[in-house]
Amino acid sequence: MFEWLTQPWPWYVAGPIIGLIIPLLLFLGNKQFGVSSSLRHTCAACFPGNISFFKYDWKEEGLWNMILVLGVLVGGFLGGYVFKNPEPIALSASTIADLRGLGITDFSGFVPPEIFSWGGLGSLQGIIVMVIGGFLVGFGARYAGGCTSGHAISGISNLQLASLIAVIGFFVGGLVVTHLVFPLIF
Repeated sequence: MFEWLTQPWPWYVAGPIIGLIIPLLLFLGNKQFGVSSSLRHTCAACFPGNISFFKYDWKEEGLWNMILVLGVLVGGFLGGYVFKNPEPIALSASTIADLRGLGITDFSGFVPPEIFSWGGLGSLQGIIVMVIGGFLVGFGARYAGGCTSGHAISGISNLQLASLIAVIGFFVGGLVVTHLVFPLIF
């Protein structure tokens, strides 16, 4: 069983599980799916103060969402440390060639340590990618009214035009960063 859990699961297992989230949420009371709003719920629970943005019943609106985030953190820990697959991730030869062209050479882990490490954070590229990029992702998720998972899984399945536009924007932004911004940074 442990050996089976440490191997990557195929798309035809993970895909239907993700696809069943929306019917489950509809069954449980039409809750929205996403992670970006959990920060608001956490602030409302811990530091409500006199800020009107945080004055709402976070237990009614966001408790399940905070439990989801806790599950993501626990699942990430289990997947990264307990059921860790010792094999490096499988990248295509063209992806490896493109990454080497950008100066990324260590493919031993899940993410390149040249960028995603404490040492990488101290470099100009690390600051741009992790600090500025992280801020832009957080700002964009708030500005777009949700994150990629919320819009792509929940919003589109609820036939919301704004979610379709947001997902198209996320995709175009990813292409622009990959093909235009990353080569400038690296």
